[in-house]
Amino acid sequence: MPSTPVKTRQILAAVIGNALEWYDFVVYGFLTVIISRLFFPAESEYASLLLAMATFGVGFFMRPVGGVLIGMYADRRGRKAALQLIILLMTVSIAMIAFAPTYASIGAAAPAIILLARLMQGVATGGEFASATAFLIESAPPGRRGLFGSLQMLGQALAALGGASAGMLVTQGLTPEQVDSWGWRLPFIFGLLIGPVGLWMRRHLDETEAFVEASRAPGARPAASVGLLTLLRTEARAVLVSFGLVLSSTIMFYVVLIYMPTYAKTQLKMPLAHAFTAQVAGLVCLALLIPLFGWLSDRIGRRPVLMLASALYFLLPWPLMAWVLADPGLPRLLVMQVMLCSAIAIGFGAISTALAEQFAVRQRSTGLALAYNLAVMLFGGFAQLIVTWLIAVTGSPLAPSYYVMFGAAVGMLAACFIADRYRQEELL
Repeated sequence: MPSTPVKTRQILAAVIGNALEWYDFVVYGFLTVIISRLFFPAESEYASLLLAMATFGVGFFMRPVGGVLIGMYADRRGRKAALQLIILLMTVSIAMIAFAPTYASIGAAAPAIILLARLMQGVATGGEFASATAFLIESAPPGRRGLFGSLQMLGQALAALGGASAGMLVTQGLTPEQVDSWGWRLPFIFGLLIGPVGLWMRRHLDETEAFVEASRAPGARPAASVGLLTLLRTEARAVLVSFGLVLSSTIMFYVVLIYMPTYAKTQLKMPLAHAFTAQVAGLVCLALLIPLFGWLSDRIGRRPVLMLASALYFLLPWPLMAWVLADPGLPRLLVMQVMLCSAIAIGFGAISTALAEQFAVRQRSTGLALAYNLAVMLFGGFAQLIVTWLIAVTGSPLAPSYYVMFGAAVGMLAACFIADRYRQEELL
């Protein structure tokens, strides 16, 4: 645990860099419809969209790979080195997308550039959660790890809000012709311009004392020996518990926030403008509440906060979705999104720190990366596909709530078995 005063600039550098990373990853998703026309022309608009969405999914497949590789790098070379590498990878990849010639200009090389960029983004994003979380909680003063860890999820919320807002401004402020010609590049160029700022800020980070002390501790294993096989052999329980917690939260996030505009358009027959309005309101609420519940987890523990979140994930979605379906409209959708985002904020406030506290310092980034990225890839990245299939199979527009309830049950079980170390002043 750090004995020196908290350096606000260090924490801001980690949080801002984290927000930039996630912004660059998600903004592609908000502009998929446009990218599909320009880079993935096919015999139909639907086929083009599928190709663009498949390329978006490539990023999720690479996240476990990047997470483990960069997590191992962070556990060997330090949190600072990993955070610098991550933002460098993301800056290069966002530049590739921002300035990529379209299919009309260079043919098949255009989608190949986008594909390569998404692969790089997946690697970078896969390492971001683990490295940034480890840095934040290892920089926290006694009794405030929950609050500091919650800043990781705050960064994700701000990134999603920024990506949604950028997409809305471009599509509403420009003509369709301007958007297709050059306007779609603006959100990516914005991400490119602020990328070097994040890189500069992370160059001035100090390595965490917890990592330095663990590296110098008598009898500490050499860095090279702390790898994936060692982790799976010694920390299987921590990996499984962490996987269950992430499974629950990632299902809730991707169904409530990422899938909901599609749901509002296809099932509720509402304008996308209404869906995005409700999304922005929910995301603002999410961002405001996350630190509050991070602070609360420092007072009463991670387990009670996570169990409350899981209970709400289980109880709220079905009645709220049924209520909106009974009379679709912006007012009800807005209420539903604010309530569900408030529930997400409860879990997000505690989960980063709870996950990090399951692992010892020298295995923390690797363990976090493995559990987090596998769960997100399998249950978050495929969330839209799964709920679409459920609606088709069951014939019920309430089917997305069933998927959320499944995740909530797994999350509740995992929360029962976490090692709740909120009273433990020293990290492992």
